[in-house]
Amino acid sequence: MTSAPTDRSDLRYLMCAPDFYDVDYVINPWMEGNVHRSSKERAHLQWQGLYQILKEMAIVNLVPPQQGWPDMVFTANAGLVVERKVVLSRFLHPERQGEEPFFKDWFLSQGFEVFELPPELPFEGAGDALLDREGQWLWAGYGFRSELDAHPLLAKWLGVEVLSLRLIDSRFYHLDTCFCPLSRGYLLYYPPAFDSYSNQLITMRVPPEKRIAIAEADAINFACNAVNVGDTIVLNRISADLHRQLEAAGFQVVQTPLTEFLKAGGAAKCLTLRVTEPLSPTHGDGVTIESRVIQMAGHLLDSGLINRALDVVVDAGGSFQVLEFRLGTQRQSTSQARIRVSAPSAVVMGTIMSQLIEIGAYLPEVQDAQLEEVTLDGVAPDDFYVTNIYPTEVRVQGRWIRCDRQRMDGAIVVQDRGGQVTATCSLLRDLQVGDRVVVGIEGIRTAHRPEQREKKEEFSFMGAGVSSERRVELIVEQIAWELRQVRDRGGRTVVTAGPVVVHTGGAPHLAYLIREGYVQALLGGNAIAVHDLEQAMMGTSLGVDMQRGTSVPGGHRHHLKVINTVRRHGSIAQTVAAGLVTSGIMYECVRGEVPFVLAGSIRDDGPLPDTVMDLIAAQQQYAELIRAADVILMLSSMLHSIGVGNMTPAGVKMVCVDINPAVVTKLADRGSIESVGVVTDVGLFLSLLVQQLQRLDSPLLTS
Repeated sequence: MTSAPTDRSDLRYLMCAPDFYDVDYVINPWMEGNVHRSSKERAHLQWQGLYQILKEMAIVNLVPPQQGWPDMVFTANAGLVVERKVVLSRFLHPERQGEEPFFKDWFLSQGFEVFELPPELPFEGAGDALLDREGQWLWAGYGFRSELDAHPLLAKWLGVEVLSLRLIDSRFYHLDTCFCPLSRGYLLYYPPAFDSYSNQLITMRVPPEKRIAIAEADAINFACNAVNVGDTIVLNRISADLHRQLEAAGFQVVQTPLTEFLKAGGAAKCLTLRVTEPLSPTHGDGVTIESRVIQMAGHLLDSGLINRALDVVVDAGGSFQVLEFRLGTQRQSTSQARIRVSAPSAVVMGTIMSQLIEIGAYLPEVQDAQLEEVTLDGVAPDDFYVTNIYPTEVRVQGRWIRCDRQRMDGAIVVQDRGGQVTATCSLLRDLQVGDRVVVGIEGIRTAHRPEQREKKEEFSFMGAGVSSERRVELIVEQIAWELRQVRDRGGRTVVTAGPVVVHTGGAPHLAYLIREGYVQALLGGNAIAVHDLEQAMMGTSLGVDMQRGTSVPGGHRHHLKVINTVRRHGSIAQTVAAGLVTSGIMYECVRGEVPFVLAGSIRDDGPLPDTVMDLIAAQQQYAELIRAADVILMLSSMLHSIGVGNMTPAGVKMVCVDINPAVVTKLADRGSIESVGVVTDVGLFLSLLVQQLQRLDSPLLTS
């Protein structure tokens, strides 16, 4: 059934018979509703099936089961083994902590060098730490059962490079439930289980042809909780599509039912621990984790400020340890806290520290703010500090100076006029060559009054839910047919679009229309371009992760960073030419030489250098591009749609798409019989439109 290695003695696994296995408690989502619902008979049969399969390929050692510890059957959590060293687990939940001495005794009896973490530092062994199958580095998970602060100790004790991955879906509470390194450099994993930084780290280390990303249906059957021996993969069960994909990659798939153990949140990998884990001779060592110590002072408990700070750390992908907390003894007394913050990279640490400073945290090692000179008018230095609405102080020459003209989304300019030092909030466009701008987070602190803390729960954009949708398939078919006719006869379709196109996921669909020649001109404002470029360059729109639909910590700064980058290069076209933008609406306009006009407004940040801030000039350029248009597609932009409607002559077919009926009605009130109003979500509309156009373009329909 399986191909055995040439020397079975080189491959050993540790298992534990399920004599006392049952779902006795709930410590993960899979256990919910399954307490005492596992069949002992089926569990034994399924465990024996896996045991017999592995015995054909390797030596299987057994650790005696112990009454009262039902999860001891999941030996993957006994510890992390690399060569002849083992780091024992420190279980998070008391329900499993009693397993620790039994596993320790077994490893000592086998002659392993044993390392033990501090009792207060959770780490759950090979469930949360998986050696690359080539033995070059260690993938280590954190977020639910293991702490990030354990990773530096793993790197030190085992002499291996540790790559930290943050888990964000509670169903996949251990790394081995959603991540399985395979032989020959392949990786089987479920990307939505990880945050964006972790997914970027995975893509940097594993080439695309080696990454096998699975669907949710396979993930919840624990397809990633597999045992890989050579080119054989042993697992619970998978879909036919994934089976074919693995076979195409050269793997032999062995499926064995393990449904009784899924009730407790485990499968093949959880039931086994490989105790022969060699390192490659070329393996690296070290860890990228960074740590900083912050201090906080004030009414930390009654204002909820300490909870917010700790949430900031965790939500952004970091870890914390409260080193000291001194509680005020009376109502008017203030509290003080000293907290060590850890993050998997300098980038994540920067995000965390920026947010902590916004809510009043400060660095105990007080230093002057770092200043860099502006070298190009209207462009801030890289890593400039982005201001918020709260009173901000900057430390210059050993003194704290209050910033003047406090506002959000600006930079801080420090000036010294004959010994009189000032700090002023400035918009990007007002920066001049020679201005000294604060960069980084050193020497910055913000002041919060208690009432401000109570009113402001979170600083983020787009916190509300998604708008309702309506079926629009029939009218989309008519519009698609019309757009196809206009394109094929060399006519002109003009699109006016608002940033909602990007926020609702419609940007790739609008980019498709431009790329395929359905759009001859694009009209919009600064926002549509900014957020399209933000999505193309940073994967977010107004700080919202477009894949998951959730706010990214610190993401409200992304659009300012994008604007600054484009201003540095001089234009959108030059930014595209520099290779910084490789997809999206504006990229397709530049690549396809489709003209666009961005009309500015009083609310625009930056703005982009392409944005026309002279309103009269913008109106004239709008009118020029509308000239000779056959169809105008108005996509969720009340201001620009109404403006375009007012300058469009009769006879031009207009399609207005907006979730707000008032906008559609306003355009329809023009009295033009050529107007069509569609009240729906613009992202849904564009998706259906592209699908219909692709059907029209299919060989079956065009032959």
